Amino acid sequence: MKSILIVLTLAVCLSFNAYCQNQNSNKLLLIRCDDIGMSHAVNMAVKELIESGLIFSVSVMFPCAWYQEAVDILKAHPEISVGIHLTLNAEWKNYRWGPVSGKDKVPSLVDEHGFFFPSRAAFFANNPKLTEVEIELRAQIERALKSGLKISYLDYHMGTAVDKPELRKIVENLANEFGFGISRYFGEAEVKNMYSDPISTKKDSLLARIKIIPEEKFNLLVCHIGKDNEELQAMIDMNSFGLSEMSKHRESELNALKTVMKENYFQFNNIKLINYTDLIKEIGLDKMKSPVESKY
Repeated sequence: MKSILIVLTLAVCLSFNAYCQNQNSNKLLLIRCDDIGMSHAVNMAVKELIESGLIFSVSVMFPCAWYQEAVDILKAHPEISVGIHLTLNAEWKNYRWGPVSGKDKVPSLVDEHGFFFPSRAAFFANNPKLTEVEIELRAQIERALKSGLKISYLDYHMGTAVDKPELRKIVENLANEFGFGISRYFGEAEVKNMYSDPISTKKDSLLARIKIIPEEKFNLLVCHIGKDNEELQAMIDMNSFGLSEMSKHRESELNALKTVMKENYFQFNNIKLINYTDLIKEIGLDKMKSPVESKY
């Protein structure tokens, strides 16, 4: 009996110690899930991730056909930090989108069919006008605000909106005007994403990454999630770097995040999860600084 009590006491002490370490952790991790609103399959994935209890941020693509469903999901979960995934590209074959502002207002941003170009190279080859870029990005922001969601930050689909200094300045001015943060402007340390890792090893990849994240830094992990169903299977990236079996990659990434959360790996590795709302409160919008050396 005495030995059993000793074992139980030791177990309680160890659990309490793990809890205390997690509460006072110097390892901070932001998980940002991109492309929300792109499709129904992506929205269903983000719904599952929310239900897992994970603390994370979502970046919504407001030009896409499924953005309103994403809005409905996120309105029911105000604990999720929401950003605008500023979009100037439409990369999927047979599933294209165009400007919120209307193709007639921004003709230099679209192809002959009124869709955004699939790549950054094609976008810049069409000599986009800065005035039209601002018109379109402003229209996306205004749609986001009219949706009723609380918007915390901006980021940028495929990096196009910050690819050139003059474009970056537009994004910075809009963030300042509307009182938003900008992802990667708070000194975040980038954690290599899982997107191109083999489908079967994404959980192991995620575990390996979170074990070595540095202390006393705001670490950022960008994720791309989805459901491996017929809708997402039909979407083919027109860029040469696009992944085959994209839907399987996205579902594997979703499952890796859910499993790591369920099995308490973040706690066991002394990691505190935060979102962009937390980060902005901690640092302040006035402390934002352009990561001009970063590559997207």
